[in-house]
Amino acid sequence: MSTTAEFFFKYHGLGNDFIVLDCRQGGTDIDAKFSQWLCDRRRGVGADGVLSLLPSDTALARMVVHNSDGSIAEMCGNGLRCAVKYLVDHSGEKPERIEVETGAGILTCMPGYGTDGVAEVEISMGPARLIAPNLPSGATGQPFLGEAVPGHSGLRGYAINMGNPHLVLLDQPLEDASRLGPVLERHPDFPERTNVEFVRVTEEGLAAVVWERGCGLTEACGTGACAAAVAAVLARRLPADAWLRVTLPGGDLHIRVPSDLSDVRLRGPVSFVFTGVVPDLPGR
Repeated sequence: MSTTAEFFFKYHGLGNDFIVLDCRQGGTDIDAKFSQWLCDRRRGVGADGVLSLLPSDTALARMVVHNSDGSIAEMCGNGLRCAVKYLVDHSGEKPERIEVETGAGILTCMPGYGTDGVAEVEISMGPARLIAPNLPSGATGQPFLGEAVPGHSGLRGYAINMGNPHLVLLDQPLEDASRLGPVLERHPDFPERTNVEFVRVTEEGLAAVVWERGCGLTEACGTGACAAAVAAVLARRLPADAWLRVTLPGGDLHIRVPSDLSDVRLRGPVSFVFTGVVPDLPGR
């Protein structure tokens, strides 16, 4: 499938890296095969995902998140910060806030500026949902909070929707992520697969490693950090209505979980890496 984007732009949020394609002029998204090629770290550009920016009737742009395996994610917190940096830094303006359309709805983003343009972004991530069709609660009608994970003796988890599905495992060894992540991602109680967070509560906040649906282990995951913080608040391990630090392999994100779960906030850094020309491949 063709795209009018002539250049790609590489960004990362705490090492979770993305290729941004500005497809707003042509309005045509890329296909799964091309996104897989772009993300290939040996034969392509290399990234955890591709962010296609498309026209929107209700926001500055519509962001489509293509995972490295070619699947599409509803939402990505680190990716959205990258998209915001691209959109704002190429606008010639310094707005206090912008809106971006995502698979999780229209989200409000507040850029913070440094010497090289946008340096960090705070995102209004919307509500954390405990009952959703892509969680176990979609079948039972009851929240899955601190429940035994079927088929996995000794595992208890929290199923949370942050626009995309998450299974949070509190007090689970972080080193288990590479072993259990691939299995739990495809747990049958999650009909659209799931992200899996391995979380340790610390004196400073949370330490987490995320197995991302469609990507595997990544340096950071914004929605995963939000889900981990929500689970810790629901378990009464951390306070609501306070900025909580979530330490991931790539660095720290800060999450604020309201007591009613109505509007989770995420704040974190974003960096430009490089730009290049999109190759004209056969079949693209």
